Amino acid sequence: MQLLDRIKKSARVLLKGEAKPRKRANIPSISAEEVSEIRQFFSREKFFILGHARSGTTLLARLVRLHPEIHCNWQAHFFTREPFLKSLVDSPEAAEWLGRKSNRWNQGRDLSPLVLRASADFILERDAARAGKRIVGDKSPSSLIHGQAVRDMAAVYPDASLIYIVRDGRDVLISERFRNFVEDSKFLTAEDRKIIVALQVDQKPFTDGRRSIFTEAFIRRAAAGWVANLEETEAEGRRLYGGRYFAMRYEDLLATPFDEMQKLWQFLGVNVDSALETVVRGELTSNPDEEWQAQRNDSIASFLPKGKAGNWHNMFTQQDRQVFKEIAGVMLSKWGYEKDNNW
Repeated sequence: MQLLDRIKKSARVLLKGEAKPRKRANIPSISAEEVSEIRQFFSREKFFILGHARSGTTLLARLVRLHPEIHCNWQAHFFTREPFLKSLVDSPEAAEWLGRKSNRWNQGRDLSPLVLRASADFILERDAARAGKRIVGDKSPSSLIHGQAVRDMAAVYPDASLIYIVRDGRDVLISERFRNFVEDSKFLTAEDRKIIVALQVDQKPFTDGRRSIFTEAFIRRAAAGWVANLEETEAEGRRLYGGRYFAMRYEDLLATPFDEMQKLWQFLGVNVDSALETVVRGELTSNPDEEWQAQRNDSIASFLPKGKAGNWHNMFTQQDRQVFKEIAGVMLSKWGYEKDNNW
């Protein structure tokens, strides 16, 4: 009989294909009691740095961990890129096992949020313990998942701190564009590749307003994504984290690095020694991303000054400016990137 069942199942797979993995309907949030319990085992304070991709999240992570009490690493993507942390318990089978009523260890509760929290806590604290730091965080930029990332984070880490860094969306677009060019992204279109060839032949038209490094479709898509990220992350960050939410601008970090880092470190609850100012300035003299891009494709990478504010002034055509303003003008004004409509 078992052999016959296996034959029937195999026949169904051949006819219809493998069934798609199912996802459970709901994963409960961790409770205040469970937070208290798990912090008996994983006691370090946690923080998470979010930001739209190409907004300075890596630089911020490099700077924040200069403090002797703080460790930060990057790209765990617990909440910002598939597969997410919650995929560990996302199947009906996992839900059944973790919430089985006959399981005397779970005290009648679904263990899913504890499994998620314990998994992430161990990953974070293992690194922090090796570094001898008492506060630990992850930075994972997001260009696709915004408000949901914050909601998922709050479901597992309601007691953490959330740090959000914002950069002028026009510079974000330029940085993203050149990264795609340097990496020879699989998403480049035939029109994009023509732009790359033209850049390699003569860069001057791309800096005096005659030619654009963008297609209009790219500007519209990328600008809309930038706006959505800022709207959703800011709203959910303030709603769910309140006083444990800290927003900052990349441009302010470049202009007054120690002042901005002092504010951030104080937000994280540590004392700040004035000697750290020299350390911060020293860290700013290096740019690993610039070095990496030069190794990949220097003929393109060298065209764009890396990590600078205001590159868009030289590289946006009048048409580029109008298209971006149409989509993101209100958000630029909200974050202080434009003071009026005469831009």
